[in-house]
Amino acid sequence: MLKFLKDRARWLQWLVEARKRYGLVVLNYTVTSNHIHLLVLDKAGEKVIPSSMQLVAGRTAQEYNARKKRLGAYWQDRYHATAIENGKHFRRCLVYIDLNMLRAGVVSHPCEWVFCGYNEIQHPRRKNKIIAYEQLMQLLGFDRYDQMTAAYRGWIEDAIEQGAGDRQPQWSESIAVGNKKFIEGTIKKLGSRAAGRRVVQSEGQFELKDPEISYNAHFGPKKANIDHQNGYYWNVSQ
Repeated sequence: MLKFLKDRARWLQWLVEARKRYGLVVLNYTVTSNHIHLLVLDKAGEKVIPSSMQLVAGRTAQEYNARKKRLGAYWQDRYHATAIENGKHFRRCLVYIDLNMLRAGVVSHPCEWVFCGYNEIQHPRRKNKIIAYEQLMQLLGFDRYDQMTAAYRGWIEDAIEQGAGDRQPQWSESIAVGNKKFIEGTIKKLGSRAAGRRVVQSEGQFELKDPEISYNAHFGPKKANIDHQNGYYWNVSQ
């Protein structure tokens, strides 16, 4: 339902409002025709992120339903949050978000898609800004903003030259992504909520993921002989 330009623009306008009301620190974003990626800085102990998501998602849905004179849910499900460690993991996620529409074959460069953070990072706004420029620069380890924009432009170009790659579900489906110590710290913070979740290592990083349970594992003995091709997997948390 985000296929209309008006609705994508309104989603971003409400994101600006969330930044003003709750102090949401946005580091990057992309709004497509059917989903959204949002990279934000977590403020430990505060409810900035859930309050902001409630505002943006709720108001966007209300406006769409009112305009279309429709009832019912606008969003398929509530948002999924993934904790990402600063450093190389953060940089990889940052670039991945801006290459979303390039992977979809809609554009040949993120500068051609106005509903992502690339252009705003390259050319900071004075009004209605979404990206928290100072925090982004600090997290990436740069002293000057022009240094950061040049480096980021280079990362994007390198990724495009390498083919932009396939979809990387860890950024939007995992519980956490980072090194082993970061994952262990996340598990400790989750406490009992980490029970049953598994740690997976791949491509020089660790991921904390929800368990995958065989679909036919829930059937009793009478269904035990169902062909293995019917044993699909699903994420129990979604």
